[in-house]
Amino acid sequence: MSDYNPSTEDFSALLEESFVHNDLYEGAVVKGIVVAIEKDLAVIDVGLKVEGRVPLKEFGAKGRDGEMVVGDEVEVYLERVENALGEAVLSREKARREESWIRLEVAFEANEKVTGQIFNQVKGGFTVDLDGAVAFLPRSQVDIRPVRDVTPLMHTPQPFQILKMDKRRGNIVVSRRVVLEETRAEQRSELVQSLEEGHTVEGVVKNITDYGAFVDLGGIDGLLHVTDIAWRRINHPSEVLSIGQTVKVQIIRVNQETHRISLGMKQLETDPWDGIEAKYPIETRFTGRVTNITDYGAFVELEPGIEGLIHVSEMSWTKKNVHPGKIVSTSQEVEVVILEVDPVKRRISLGLKQTLQNPWDAFAEQFPVNTEVEGEVKNKTEFGLFIGLEGDVDGMVHLSDLDWNRPGEQVIEEFKKGDMVKAVVLDVDVDKERISLGIKQLSGDPMESGAAGEIRKNVVVTCEVIEVKDSGLEVKIADSDLTAFVRRADLSRDREEQRPEKYSVGDKFDARITQFDKKTRKVTASIKALEIAEEKQAVAQYGSTDSGASLGDILGAALKQATDD
Repeated sequence: MSDYNPSTEDFSALLEESFVHNDLYEGAVVKGIVVAIEKDLAVIDVGLKVEGRVPLKEFGAKGRDGEMVVGDEVEVYLERVENALGEAVLSREKARREESWIRLEVAFEANEKVTGQIFNQVKGGFTVDLDGAVAFLPRSQVDIRPVRDVTPLMHTPQPFQILKMDKRRGNIVVSRRVVLEETRAEQRSELVQSLEEGHTVEGVVKNITDYGAFVDLGGIDGLLHVTDIAWRRINHPSEVLSIGQTVKVQIIRVNQETHRISLGMKQLETDPWDGIEAKYPIETRFTGRVTNITDYGAFVELEPGIEGLIHVSEMSWTKKNVHPGKIVSTSQEVEVVILEVDPVKRRISLGLKQTLQNPWDAFAEQFPVNTEVEGEVKNKTEFGLFIGLEGDVDGMVHLSDLDWNRPGEQVIEEFKKGDMVKAVVLDVDVDKERISLGIKQLSGDPMESGAAGEIRKNVVVTCEVIEVKDSGLEVKIADSDLTAFVRRADLSRDREEQRPEKYSVGDKFDARITQFDKKTRKVTASIKALEIAEEKQAVAQYGSTDSGASLGDILGAALKQATDD
């Protein structure tokens, strides 16, 4: 306690001077003078001889340490001017709160940060002392990331941002996270500006995803995409990286606006595609490992960082429309042929089937044209039969090559899938991968073989009826496998005798060949033509009608001559 002991006159003068401009309003902060110290209470005169008592502890360290003395000027909150004891009801705590509210409102309007201390945990968050005013700190606003233990942050002065103030309800909501984010953003901005594309930096792998890894560069994260980790194919970043690992990376791109940073590791290594054309000449064979299989082909690693594609069309000579997974498997070692190298697009086209002999070449060598082969009927179509042959290739018998005489549409019905048939190789087109076969060629051409070889137009032949039709007769020519057709009009010179129905199957007669076309394989015969030819021959030999002899006489003589012979 101080030895200062002012006189009554001094107090009166001091009080009058202090309270001249101090209006007493309940619910307001007023100035007062400490007129006495009673144990742990300070007696304060707030004017007009109105006094009140305030616990010393409400004055903080000054009150607790005994530094308050009579004559000190203080600000207190006047709750009531007079109570039942005739004293003013005063509060230093509420005065401090009022002072804080005023300062906080100014800071809130100016969007400035305020200092406070987390002092208690409540439902959904924490309470913060803002120099007398109590604010609420939601749990989500404590830090940028969820904090499990807030103990280290308790009772420590630190900056907060006021999010909301409601004086009527006495509510204040603050955030520590906003302050941290602003600080972090400033640090990020400074760090981003210091980074230059092409520079090599060290970082720590912070997180790994399917598409890459996030690397902490010392306050800011960069994305190391999976395709930039290594020149070779990497299916998942975890194959190469682990969380907490320190890595050297190159700055590939920096976006100053979004603060996005793209990183690369493979860029620190020599590009294996440099001089690629000299390393992998076209038509050269190499061995590689299948790394990935898709619907359109298989990727093969020729060396770390260098992959080529075997397109599905280059996988097999004979297996068409088959998924590549049915031909090769992942991690399989395969021999391939270099088909094309594009260093600009960084693509290499590979061939698998080229490592094997072309089966059509092999077939042509083993089975030259006119060779007889045997195979199973694989398919029937509207234009012929497909027959499976040696070497896993197919040959086709066209409808026109099924039979010499009958229509192919009719003959093909005699075949069914699975039948084993013989055929003759007619042609092998290696480029178009086509093999032409013939079944009718197994037997000689009836138009060329035997007696048929001497048959030609105007020759007289013996015919045997094999079918009677309204339009004429289908006949077989004696001593040959040829068939011919005699039209109704060619059955006789006499119109009344032009009746097919008078003939029966098995009947025989002579006729003259009127058409013999090997190309169209059409043969026609005519009884009428034979009769006319015989008549001309008789007239020429035995006279003319002009000599007075009748036609009957001439023909009679001719017939008699023929009988005598």
